[in-house]
Amino acid sequence: MSDGVNRFLGDTPLRIIVKLLILSVALGFLMSVFGLYPEDILRGVRDFVINLWETGFEALGRVGDYLMLGAVIVVPVFFLIRILSYRR
Repeated sequence: MSDGVNRFLGDTPLRIIVKLLILSVALGFLMSVFGLYPEDILRGVRDFVINLWETGFEALGRVGDYLMLGAVIVVPVFFLIRILSYRR
């Protein structure tokens, strides 16, 4: 069974734990130096999703407005072209 675990992890579990601890401390130090904290990152992701959700529906509303504006010209011209080409 330990062979399967070693193959899955890529090394022995103890060495993987030590590597993850060292990497976690180093990354935690760098994040602290730059003033990044987990709650700030999570809040930023949440705000991004909410903003995307809200502006996404606004964008769809604008697309609908553009569709209606264009259709006012395109649909009558289409029918006019079809009527004129039907006589030929």
